[in-house]
Amino acid sequence: MIETHAGELSALMAAIFWTFTALAFESAGKRIGSITVNLVRLFMAFIFLGIFTFFSRGEFFPAGATTHNWIWLSLSGFVGFVLGDLFLFRAYVVVGARVSMLIMSLAPPIAAVVGWLIMGETMTLRSLAGMFVTIAGIAMVVLTRKSDHLPEMPGRRIRFNYPAAGILLAFGGAAGQATGLVLSKYGMDGYDAFAATQIRVITGFFGFTVIYTLLRRWYRLMPALRNGPAMARVSVGAFFGPFLGVSFSLLAVKYTSSGIAATIMSIVPVLIIPFSIFMLREKITPREIVGAFVAIGGVALFFL
Repeated sequence: MIETHAGELSALMAAIFWTFTALAFESAGKRIGSITVNLVRLFMAFIFLGIFTFFSRGEFFPAGATTHNWIWLSLSGFVGFVLGDLFLFRAYVVVGARVSMLIMSLAPPIAAVVGWLIMGETMTLRSLAGMFVTIAGIAMVVLTRKSDHLPEMPGRRIRFNYPAAGILLAFGGAAGQATGLVLSKYGMDGYDAFAATQIRVITGFFGFTVIYTLLRRWYRLMPALRNGPAMARVSVGAFFGPFLGVSFSLLAVKYTSSGIAATIMSIVPVLIIPFSIFMLREKITPREIVGAFVAIGGVALFFL
């Protein structure tokens, strides 16, 4: 079971890790800003990964990577970490988290298409059914979740009457996540998943360093570093996100198709529901609960 479904289990673990990450980064971002969070979390992730690979492989820095590894994993880090996150965070502002999360559920089919084009991957009818059911369940959850960024309007329904720029930004986030995942699989080429993640993190860190410089935000860094509660949350998010979460996502695409991995990892909005109920004291609707069970049922199809 474990050997047969190593990729699917790794994807499920990545989704669980990213659930903790989402909660930690959301809280930290409200204190010190999302771009600062991205910069600091990637630096922390580099240290975590370096320590881990030093004891597991004898290398703090991925010096043993080939030119192929560096080129494609760096491109993956730029597309996934830098462009994908920039688009997604801006989409939250323009169209709100609810609509952005709905469009982000397009990441699995995008990953499947890109995987087919680049890697020649194919999926069975059961896998396609699992993807469809999971995405349907996620849509049920995120369509009913209230947005902190977009005020509710009487009588307003979810339809394509939002700013085109926001829709395109959210789609860019989904495309960045999906394409970065496929490029990672191609770039690894049998290389260690944790060392591969470190290469992606290095690229992402330098990308956000350039952005931080262009936006002239360096004056915000020291006050952020002195913010103990924010740094504690960033540390937790960096440990479970860029360190464990991303590394397990690369293990997932190493052992299963990009579309299946992306679909299982996209259930974070479902996994976060118990935390919303018991920690954040949010009210969850029956439709969200049904959607959660539908999404989990879709994931279960991958293991049958």
